[in-house]
Amino acid sequence: MFVDSHCHLDFPELRETLTEKLAAMDEAQVTHALCVAVTLPELPNVLAVASSSDKLFASVGIHPDYEDVQEASVDELVALAEHPKVVAIGETGLDYFRLTGDLAWQRERFRTHIRAARACNKPLIIHTRSAAEDTLRILREEGADQVGGVMHCFTESWEVAQQAIDLGFLISFSGIVTFKNAVALKDVARRISLDAMLIETDSPFLAPVPFRGKTNQPAWVRHVANEIALLREVAVESIGAATTRNFFERFIRQPIQTAG
Repeated sequence: MFVDSHCHLDFPELRETLTEKLAAMDEAQVTHALCVAVTLPELPNVLAVASSSDKLFASVGIHPDYEDVQEASVDELVALAEHPKVVAIGETGLDYFRLTGDLAWQRERFRTHIRAARACNKPLIIHTRSAAEDTLRILREEGADQVGGVMHCFTESWEVAQQAIDLGFLISFSGIVTFKNAVALKDVARRISLDAMLIETDSPFLAPVPFRGKTNQPAWVRHVANEIALLREVAVESIGAATTRNFFERFIRQPIQTAG
């Protein structure tokens, strides 16, 4: 079985066909998925989607790409995280690729999320792009190792992966690992311990080969697992078992559940 550790089922292109997407998950043996928040105004949709099925969980957070949006204090994030479906804080982090200029506000938002995660003892979902050095520095400065979490949609080097793992973070591979030109990322997928790995779709984005260019969905996380299995020359079931165990241990903090 497989778990999609990061998706956006609340986005309209997926929410409008949610029943179909859940059925496709069943067919592909994808037992659970984590629906990740990106802003506070959209959080009710995230929670509604997650509450519609025992297969789904939710997070609460504000994505670093959104500059002029409602902010949240530590206390507000902690209060929102009390919802029974919320298992993580994020996605949060730094993105120096899409945004330029004075990004002090982005770093401060990131620190707020880390402090909230520590306060409510929930793991972090980290987005980092062209900002690995500052991301790791702030994680260290704010004591993020106390809660750990995941480096979602990882595209950094093996050295960055090692530093993140040392801080208690899992490394999550998306459909990017199936792309032919993702040579360095494929190397990370070969070298990383199974105990430090997750898989995700980041749907509706980044559909894996052979669906590249289409609207992604959680059922296709199996193709991410299959690529990693090929790279490591192991059975895909071993990737599914390890990443499912890692997800439940880190985010749900209870024995692995099976879909009912």
